[in-house]
Amino acid sequence: MCTALPDHIVALDIDAELWEQCFTVAPLVLVGTRDASGAADLAPKHMVTPMGWGNYFGFVCTPRHGTYRNIQRSGEFTVSYPRPSQLLYTSLAAAPRCGDDEKPSLLALPTVPATRVDGVFIEDAYLFLECEHFKTVDGFGENSLITGEIVAAYAHTDALRSSEWDDQELIHDAPLLAYLQPGRFASIDRSYSFPFPAGMKK
Repeated sequence: MCTALPDHIVALDIDAELWEQCFTVAPLVLVGTRDASGAADLAPKHMVTPMGWGNYFGFVCTPRHGTYRNIQRSGEFTVSYPRPSQLLYTSLAAAPRCGDDEKPSLLALPTVPATRVDGVFIEDAYLFLECEHFKTVDGFGENSLITGEIVAAYAHTDALRSSEWDDQELIHDAPLLAYLQPGRFASIDRSYSFPFPAGMKK
């Protein structure tokens, strides 16, 4: 059945880059792995999400990337949620590799070691996850969904929710970094209570 949409809604060309035609909001994280030589690798990812309400996390990657291969080999990874003030770190982590497959820009990033898995976090991020590989689902075109079970999690004290602090004050004092696909970012320091209907459940 074909129905007419209002004139102000236009069809997108789904044979072109669909996600390049409008802005969408996403988290921006650094996924940490170790390469075959044992060196730490950090890669920015924005197609990321909790996998349900439990302790599972997932992100989109491609078999062409070292992150994918490292996780398939090692079975573990870390996730750092950087702050807006750490935008330069995420940019450096996205730098291309040299001819010897090295990424010298990573040497400039301050890191701290994970505790349960063999990896590192970006120093002074606000949320940290340690994950054991759960499963990878290939076949989304050239992309794959990599999921992990969270075996340890940490938060910076200034980002931790508490009954003693108003949520808006917390976000104002510790802004969140958002990626605006394609190619922009935002610092979120203002928020509002969501008008959930009475009786709504997860």
